[in-house]
Amino acid sequence: MRVVFAASECTPFAKTGGLADVVGALPRELAKLGHEVSVYIPFYSRVRKQIEGEPKYVIRSLTIPFRYYNRFVGVVDGGRHDNVQYYFIDAPELFDRRELYGPSGGEYTDNAERFALFCRAVIESAKLIGVPQVFHVHDWQAALIPVYLKTVYAADPLLRGAATVMTIHNAGYQGKFPPNTTEQLLLPWDVFTMDKLEMYDRFNFLKGGLVFSDMLTTVSRKYAEEIQTPEFGEHLDGVLKRRAADLRGILNGVDYSLWNPATDGNLAAHYSPESLAGKKDCRADLLHAFGLEEIADATPVIGIISRLATQKGFDIVAKITEELARRDVAIVALGAGDPSYENVFRNWAIRHASSVAVRIGYDEALSHKIEAGADMFLMPSRYEPSGLNQMYSLKYGTVPIVRATGGLDDTIEEWDAVAGKGTGFKFAGFDPNDLLAEIDRAIKAFGDKAGWTRLMLNGMARDYSWTLPAQQYVKVYEEAAQRRA
Repeated sequence: MRVVFAASECTPFAKTGGLADVVGALPRELAKLGHEVSVYIPFYSRVRKQIEGEPKYVIRSLTIPFRYYNRFVGVVDGGRHDNVQYYFIDAPELFDRRELYGPSGGEYTDNAERFALFCRAVIESAKLIGVPQVFHVHDWQAALIPVYLKTVYAADPLLRGAATVMTIHNAGYQGKFPPNTTEQLLLPWDVFTMDKLEMYDRFNFLKGGLVFSDMLTTVSRKYAEEIQTPEFGEHLDGVLKRRAADLRGILNGVDYSLWNPATDGNLAAHYSPESLAGKKDCRADLLHAFGLEEIADATPVIGIISRLATQKGFDIVAKITEELARRDVAIVALGAGDPSYENVFRNWAIRHASSVAVRIGYDEALSHKIEAGADMFLMPSRYEPSGLNQMYSLKYGTVPIVRATGGLDDTIEEWDAVAGKGTGFKFAGFDPNDLLAEIDRAIKAFGDKAGWTRLMLNGMARDYSWTLPAQQYVKVYEEAAQRRA
């Protein structure tokens, strides 16, 4: 089957979150199954820097029309890696910028034009390079591809058989713009209605993708259920309920070629379920990196790697920092985000420098050290569509403490010390006392070394590779293609 991926991020070229990891890993797994896969992303400045020499263009110029003018874009050959072909949409005036979406976590004012151009350029490129059986589009930035295909390109004989599958990685990010965006992007006004792209008098990219795609997926079974409710649906629950028969929850996978303590080049020592000794060396290395060398062996280390935001549960973490500091526990945290939460963590580390250490920002190597060196990993998210760090933690024998939501609920089984079953700790209520109680359970369990080793090994035995998800996606593609046919 021929599949085109269209997304705003893809590792190793451009990444701000888990979307990039999925678009980096899933096409490779599909290629292993014998499918022909191409990936399109914008030619950002950070992508351009990774190209050796002059870019090689497969298409020198495509004309992309807007209301009062045309833009001209090129398509750069990103090479073929692991049997996956990569293409970059080159529009320097729109994509050759420092950040992907906007300065300091904000948004560029022309994001509607930027990603509408990206969507049309992917369609026009496919017409010249090869029309796929399925366009697999990701999040709001690529959501207009199914909209354009069923409106502007509806009569194009080359594209008539192309099906569309849309994956929602996070329903909280939707791409909302003024009503006149409809005209600017040369879409017919009849798409700006309540049953199509309009929502609260805004032009909504994500809603358009949900309405016009042949099939929908999201990144865990639980999140597929949650987004059909007012609590998690971000005002799109009605649309998603209507399309429930077309929606599949497919859990994200883990790229174990990058995340495996037996082979990870970022670690002070390697270890595996057969030989856990190296984890002690990784813990010592982690504490040294954070300046906490005096932490006793009997004191558990809790790791945090996250975007510091309310979605990730840091409003309830902020309410228990002093209580947690009274426990016999060490905290190491890596992340950036909302300035108010950054300050919470900075001040926490200042007040309790002997047991709390924080790095504001992101460091790939350090994130691997935290996964390997920590004893526990904290993810108290308000909602978490899939989550990857809890799956990394399981592989590294680092026990997750999570809220029972989305992919966290799907992947973590509550520890039962009597039966010796389970992989972590999870709490249901979004409440600081519930979080603290679950951390206390984990601290108590850490004191039983034999039980804790069993708990670690349970997690390390779980397989969350991309093998099964890739097979599930193929079934979705086949269903979408049959419907289109």
